[in-house]
Amino acid sequence: MQRLNRIDLQRWITTGATLHPRDLAAQASLRFGVGRSTISRALRELIDSGWLQREGRSRPHYRPGALREVTRSYAIAGLDEQTPWERDFTPCFDLPPGVAGLAHHAFTELLNNAIDHSGGRQVTVSMRQNRTHLHLLVSDDGCGAFERIRSAFAIDDPRLALLELSKGKLTTQPERHTGRGLFFTSRLFDVFDLYANGLVFQHQHWQRRDWLSANPLHRPGTTVFMSLPLNTARTLAQVYEEHYGEASRADFARTVVPMRLARLAGEDLESRAQAKRIVSRFERFETVELDFADIPAIGQAFADELFRVFAQQHPGVTLRPVNMSAAVAQAVREAAHA
Repeated sequence: MQRLNRIDLQRWITTGATLHPRDLAAQASLRFGVGRSTISRALRELIDSGWLQREGRSRPHYRPGALREVTRSYAIAGLDEQTPWERDFTPCFDLPPGVAGLAHHAFTELLNNAIDHSGGRQVTVSMRQNRTHLHLLVSDDGCGAFERIRSAFAIDDPRLALLELSKGKLTTQPERHTGRGLFFTSRLFDVFDLYANGLVFQHQHWQRRDWLSANPLHRPGTTVFMSLPLNTARTLAQVYEEHYGEASRADFARTVVPMRLARLAGEDLESRAQAKRIVSRFERFETVELDFADIPAIGQAFADELFRVFAQQHPGVTLRPVNMSAAVAQAVREAAHA
């Protein structure tokens, strides 16, 4: 007999209780190579800590507890995004219908991205439910999301790949994807962290902003972590509606661009070249909200290129600056009325 690894048992117990409600102790004993008395003590501990529920004593019936976790790794070759959700994850969780819908969308979008775009060999998916929140993590061993975008669009700096990603409607496979999946997925949960290529892209619902920072998770590929409260009232339809066109009701006609993402190494936004970099692909939208939070000032040439030159060349696109400092607002006014 070997020593029981209680961490591995805890990670398996949600799946184990789902698949083996009547013979859980026997299956766990075989799986972990330990005696029934050892497993029985461990199961009691899991009941006490909230990972397991038991009904009956002589012939107990087990169910997952309030705390649940499923972690599975898959070879990417030949994988589809729907089968793991239906077979390995959905049966093991007890989610409110609205949360289940958001989780299904996020799960399949992220797994599909790993399958179609990562270039990796393996992807690991982990989903955990506690008494208040649902957490989802998807990690592949591919080239990294920002490097994929950088190379596909001949962008010099991976940080500028993040700027393009933040706009939406970006895909390296336009014949198969619309480029909206990751954009909307990042807005479904309250917390969205994407780690790749030494960088992290984060979106937090309550702050309504995206930002770039150094990545403490130095590993190959792309890792996405998401978190959502179980009592959320958010729906997929609401998230889509926030980005509908105001006139045509076109799907995904409005986007938000955090201007801080255009500041490489903290540089000021001064030049026309910087402005041209920012407005790339703006013509695909009806309304672009430019979030100037944390931008103290902008240069005259930068403002002129954005709010006079681009505006005149693309009258069908509305640029809507928000969160402006007094200096930024003055530069925008001067450019718009030049």
